Amino acid sequence: MIAPLRAWFDARSLRERRLILVMVALAVVTVLWAGVIRPVRGGLSDSRERYTQAVVRLGEAEAALSQVKAIQRRQLPTPNGALVDVVRARAESAGLTLAGLDAESPERVRVSIATVRAGALTQWIAALEGEGVLVDSLTVSGAGGTAVSAQMTLTARGA
Repeated sequence: MIAPLRAWFDARSLRERRLILVMVALAVVTVLWAGVIRPVRGGLSDSRERYTQAVVRLGEAEAALSQVKAIQRRQLPTPNGALVDVVRARAESAGLTLAGLDAESPERVRVSIATVRAGALTQWIAALEGEGVLVDSLTVSGAGGTAVSAQMTLTARGA
């Protein structure tokens, strides 16, 4: 295979041989550049970009983890007294009229409200959660205009 190629090359003039050698050298450089250097550079660039994104994600995850740990360390309140009494007192202080308040157990009550503004209801629920009373289930339906009616089951935190 090489002998016929060598014979062909030797049959060329000096100028043709030089041009062929330059052409082969340029072809080798082009193949190296297109087949090795360019893909390696692209891979390194992609790796650097992925590394930077991973560092950013790690920082975000560590920040979120520290927030979760801070929440876990915080002492969460529990309601003082019987849950029925706490719910009744908070409803009265918020100006809500309860249609029904039934204790299912000492740490679980069922509450019905015939009509209330949606904003007032959510503020009352948020205040209850701040005091350690959690919403176990909630059903809200429209009661005409901006008013809603609600049926919910509340539990004491830790129950």
